[in-house]
Amino acid sequence: MPIWLGVLLAVLGLGIGFGVTLLIFISGSKKSKNTAAKVLENAYAEAKTAKKEAILEAKEEIQTLKEKFDEEVSEKRGELMRNENKLLQKEETLKLKETEYDSKLQHVEETTKKLNTKEQQLEQIKKEAEEATSKVDEQLQKVAGMTKDQAKKTLIEKYTDEAKKEAATIVRNIEQTAKDEASKKAKEIVSLAIQKCATDHTSEITVTVVPLPNDEMKGRIIGREGRNIRAIENATGIDLIIDDTPEAVVLSGFDPIRREIARMSLEKLIMDGRIHPARIEEIVEKAQKDVENSIKEAGDNAVYESGLLGVHPEIARVLGKLKYRTSYCQNCLVHSLEVCHLAGLLAAEVGADIQIAKRGGLLHDLGKALDFEMEGTHVQLGVDIAKKYKESPAVIHCIEAHHGDVEFKTIEAILVQVADAISSSRPGARRESLDTYIKRLEKLEGIANSFKGVEKSFAIQAGREIRIMVKPEEIDDAGAVFLAKDIAKKIEEEMEYPGQIRVNVIRETRSIETAK
Repeated sequence: MPIWLGVLLAVLGLGIGFGVTLLIFISGSKKSKNTAAKVLENAYAEAKTAKKEAILEAKEEIQTLKEKFDEEVSEKRGELMRNENKLLQKEETLKLKETEYDSKLQHVEETTKKLNTKEQQLEQIKKEAEEATSKVDEQLQKVAGMTKDQAKKTLIEKYTDEAKKEAATIVRNIEQTAKDEASKKAKEIVSLAIQKCATDHTSEITVTVVPLPNDEMKGRIIGREGRNIRAIENATGIDLIIDDTPEAVVLSGFDPIRREIARMSLEKLIMDGRIHPARIEEIVEKAQKDVENSIKEAGDNAVYESGLLGVHPEIARVLGKLKYRTSYCQNCLVHSLEVCHLAGLLAAEVGADIQIAKRGGLLHDLGKALDFEMEGTHVQLGVDIAKKYKESPAVIHCIEAHHGDVEFKTIEAILVQVADAISSSRPGARRESLDTYIKRLEKLEGIANSFKGVEKSFAIQAGREIRIMVKPEEIDDAGAVFLAKDIAKKIEEEMEYPGQIRVNVIRETRSIETAK
């Protein structure tokens, strides 16, 4: 209860009691007066009690407010003390920085004074040097009998002539080095291209042997009065040679496609067992369709394998005929694919157009598929069919120039001729027995291991690189450079090898410690 309310109630109680007593006293009897006195006394007692309670409550509330006030004052005082401490720390920090700044400023001023003094000294020295140089020039001019400009002109003329001679020598050496490097680089490119592209080869043949289940089949193939054998020869254009060779018939003919048709027909007739002229014509017709499908499939596969786009379907079909054509111990289709890949690899190495080179390589012998059927060289026939089906002039030039019939106009045509020469001379050209190959690698490692300080060596990249680990305590960095040169020189003197061999010297230092 608030203090003021308690006091007010006490005062009201006293007033009411006093009023009641006064009324009784005025109006009443003795008994009433006594009752009024008691009421007044009780009112005084209640008022006094209420007053005491109000005072006590007031004191308690005052005490609570005082404690709360003291607590707030204490917090404020603590906060003020903390702020004061922070300000004192900042003031001390500023004083230290100011002292440090004054020290640095003083040091800068002293340094500036020293630099100014040295600058003055240098100016004096420079002035004295210029005076001395001037005196020396005057004395030299007197001794030489010519002015400074005349002497300068004479020296320039003299050293210009010497520089021209040295420059000519350097240019000549550079040209010779460039030629040597170009020759080595060309050999390396060709070697790498050959190593990346390897294909199988077949022997060129003009006959095909068809096995027979027994010798009685020979009579059935000949037929009555030879009508069956004549029907086969007339339908296929291939000669059948039936001799004393046991269980075999030889098919002879210069056209490999006809020979293949005859082989397939004869094998089907033998399996079928019905051999007579009508059946022979039917089987030969089916075999022709099968061979035609095989030709188309071979041409499409060759185009797909080469990775070329936009090849005309008729060109692909003619290309497929090369599957049955051999030339100088090579299958012509396999040879064309090999030339395609080789030309592409060479073009990539020298920065030429890879697609033109590959396309020219694939189609360079296209005419060989037609030279059995049409008049003319295979080069001219290939050019004609390429023009007919809208091949680009660059590809046509590769075809017509691959045997040197016309002058080369593009680098791609040269690359096609080089790839053709590599592929044509490939059988046995780079053939090497395993023993010889291993001995060459062992000799290469032996040369490297013969030098002092070599820990171990490895011949890698098919012998095109020798990797040498040296002992770091015996060979330093400068010694590693000279070691590489010495090993390369010894390899050049003692070995014969295709391309180049890279000598790679590795010096490695390791520090090992164990944490315990």
